[in-house]
Amino acid sequence: MNAMRIVGVLLLLLGLAAFWAGGSPYAREPAPAALSPVQWMVQEQQDAFVIPQWASLGAMVLGGAALVLGFRRR
Repeated sequence: MNAMRIVGVLLLLLGLAAFWAGGSPYAREPAPAALSPVQWMVQEQQDAFVIPQWASLGAMVLGGAALVLGFRRR
């Protein structure tokens, strides 16, 4: 397996993983909200990092192109 095929497979796998994951959500510390005698705990969910879909699709396209070029004979 030559280097071009390996790069193609890696780009395809990374592109697929990024497309499926999209981002890594996490919850911030709960902040108490006092509304009358009842106290509510509110959690905000945010994304740690966001991978744009165009970037993951681009990685998949480049990986496919690298695979095709890796299988071409000289």
